[in-house]
Amino acid sequence: MAAPSPPNAGSPSVAGTRHLFPPAVSRLFWPRVLKRWLPTSLMGRSLLIFVLPVAVMQVGVGWVFIDSHWQTETARLSDALAGDIVWLAESYEHGPTPIRFDRLAARAQRTLGLTITLTDAASLPPDVPPPAPLFSPFAPQDEPLRESLTHRLGRPFWLDSAGSHLEIRVKLRQGVLRVIASRSRAFADREHQFLVWLMVFTLVSTLIAILFTRNQVRAIERLADAADAFGRGGEVPRFKPHGASEVRKAAYAFIAMKERIQRHIDQRTALLASVSHDLRTPLTRLKLEAAMAEPSPRLDAIKRDLAEMEHMIDEYLAFARGEGGEAMQTVVLRELIEAVGEGATRIGVLLTIDADPKLTARVRPNAFKRALSNLVMNAAAHGKNAAVLARTRAGGGIEIVVDDDGPGIAPERYEEAFKPFSRLDEARNQNEKGVGLGLAIARDVARGLGGDITLDRSPLGGLRAVVRLPG
Repeated sequence: MAAPSPPNAGSPSVAGTRHLFPPAVSRLFWPRVLKRWLPTSLMGRSLLIFVLPVAVMQVGVGWVFIDSHWQTETARLSDALAGDIVWLAESYEHGPTPIRFDRLAARAQRTLGLTITLTDAASLPPDVPPPAPLFSPFAPQDEPLRESLTHRLGRPFWLDSAGSHLEIRVKLRQGVLRVIASRSRAFADREHQFLVWLMVFTLVSTLIAILFTRNQVRAIERLADAADAFGRGGEVPRFKPHGASEVRKAAYAFIAMKERIQRHIDQRTALLASVSHDLRTPLTRLKLEAAMAEPSPRLDAIKRDLAEMEHMIDEYLAFARGEGGEAMQTVVLRELIEAVGEGATRIGVLLTIDADPKLTARVRPNAFKRALSNLVMNAAAHGKNAAVLARTRAGGGIEIVVDDDGPGIAPERYEEAFKPFSRLDEARNQNEKGVGLGLAIARDVARGLGGDITLDRSPLGGLRAVVRLPG
């Protein structure tokens, strides 16, 4: 005896649906299609979550209700109209005289809203195809009236419901009774009002949802703008938490985090500045003693060490000032680059500057000048030719490119060059006075402005430093 097959094992509805697409295709195709059409903003997705279910529910319920109401109301009206026509036909046949017909016609016009005439035609016209259904997809629009006439009249009839009025012709022994009636006598024709009101209320609820959702999204946008401004190193004094309780909680957490980070930066900056500043006092005494000592080769070495120590302290102070709170200003980049380039030309480097005189950027002038100076002087220290190009980027923002014809850096060591106190050896370690803070300071300033610095191979043969700033 064969074992019974499991339920739905061979059902095409289950198996066909399950294997309509391979699992890998379904996992890859459908999410991509949905992501392509779904909104990406929080505002759009919130409206989609709120409005779409309501709209689908109203459309579905409205469609089912109207269709059911239309069929019920149309059947009731059609049955009443069929009863009036039956009454007219039977009343005339009980006394088929012209006077009686005139009385019936006047009474039908006055009380029933029907216009009747009697013709001597021997037969009925061919049937007229019924119009397309308005709501129900299964029955013609005049089907209820046809069923009522067939059931109650018991005589041959002809129906035309395609025009602005209904025309019914009934075959009598004396001729053909022609009845003209308005469409409202047989069909429910006020459903469009329900649809209009349904659309109006849907639109009003959507507008209310947009207003409330926009208010909540605006609070999140302000929090994001404040976080972005603080990430660029700017101040956000007017930021106040508002919106939903969860958004306010996140905003208060951001404010607390901002204060902790600011305290840490202030303490670190003050500590580094104090240490570097305090070192100047013994350094000054050593320089004074060296100046009063007898000249000797050992004294020259001591003076070189003192000069290197002084340069190191200057770089420490510059690094500390780079984290200070300097105000943002709009500066002309060409003027700033030319001021920085004077130091490179004084040491005999051929510097080329290509920048639009009208190109401006919003930066911290002293910090950004120090960052550019580090890049330009780094190029001047390792090459004989250098070039600085400032331009606007195609996607928005500003790009400053510094090229040199020096020995360059291996690509795998680009990121290592940005580490504080990192001094690459071999060819690019000719600047013995440096302590490895130049590129670190430059990147710190650029990132504090919302940008960044990257390194690449220069067309001149050396190193290329690219400074990118937001627009």
